Amino acid sequence: MKTETEKRQEKESITEKEPETEKESILLKQIAQPLLSWYDRGRRILPWRENPKPYYVWVSEIMLQQTRVEAVKPYFDRFIREVPDIPALAGMGEDRLVKLWEGLGYYNRVRNLQKAARVIMAEYGGEMPAEYGQIIRLPGIGSYTAGAIASIAYGKAVPAVDGNVLRVLSRLRTDGEDILSQKTKKRVEAELSAVMPADRAGDFNQALMELGAMVCVPNGEPKCAECPWEELCQAHRLGCWQEFPRKKPKKARTVEEKTVLVVKDEEKAAFCRRPPKGLLAGMYGFPMLEGYRTEQEVLRYLREIGLKVLRIRPIGDAKHIFSHKEWHMKGYAVWVDELERAAGDGNEQGWVFIDRQEARERFPIPSAYAAYAGYLDIKLGI
Repeated sequence: MKTETEKRQEKESITEKEPETEKESILLKQIAQPLLSWYDRGRRILPWRENPKPYYVWVSEIMLQQTRVEAVKPYFDRFIREVPDIPALAGMGEDRLVKLWEGLGYYNRVRNLQKAARVIMAEYGGEMPAEYGQIIRLPGIGSYTAGAIASIAYGKAVPAVDGNVLRVLSRLRTDGEDILSQKTKKRVEAELSAVMPADRAGDFNQALMELGAMVCVPNGEPKCAECPWEELCQAHRLGCWQEFPRKKPKKARTVEEKTVLVVKDEEKAAFCRRPPKGLLAGMYGFPMLEGYRTEQEVLRYLREIGLKVLRIRPIGDAKHIFSHKEWHMKGYAVWVDELERAAGDGNEQGWVFIDRQEARERFPIPSAYAAYAGYLDIKLGI
């Protein structure tokens, strides 16, 4: 048993990682058997896991980016019911496709799904290619997703390295390199390629993901007593799991203040379709004014564009966080008399007037507006 002083001295010796040592190579060669045994005993039952068609694996992996497994399940089931295969995905109208994605966020993911589906229809006869090099060239697919599809759906011995995998391996080896670095990711991919079992490549990749999601968790203390690597893990042995993984600080997000207007008459509500490129591209949102506006400023603006306001009331503040910016919002619900006739066709403001029932059923509204959608009886997503 090492003393606390000895453990501290070992921790202090951890610096930027040198090329893989023989000891670390031996350590990596020991991980597969206990990991797969643990996975076989208690893996989660997931719809795309029980039926690992290439299309199912692909859709699930794209949905799982930035989204938890439990949240994805109902979206996956609904999506597959309406978009059962690559030809259906390639041919679906964009508004309906994005509506099915509503609530998952990061909508470029589903647009890239469709772009890739159309490439697959044109170049591969509607069947997802099996080779990693072909898969990774498809729109919206990076090395992790290509590795997941190739290994899980086709049994190819290629790694699938995401944040979960990088975290558990950094703790296993007290690896001090920045896990956000592409250099680190490429090194780990090469190291795993050398040790993954060729006959169970898909299970090996899924077991690594499962370990990071269920045991060596991203937030909070890892469940080391449940870990198949408890005897191997260096961070557990040294009691320093909090120090790994190492990441360079992210650039601070910019904050933008907005005033959101939920403008409605008895039948319709006002929306703005966002530009075809950029943040929330092509989505429908509520009209917004830059900055925080007072009730009097909002009233003055609405009268200037020809609306007769019957009633206005504040509906609270909200915040939505994107990857690179935050919207801090102040909202107003506004009841007006004959919205469309008063404001004309809305072209000057870029507004469109949509039947409220139709908005609920057909139009994709991003979750950035979720705090205010309830004022039109709209529930976003599932």
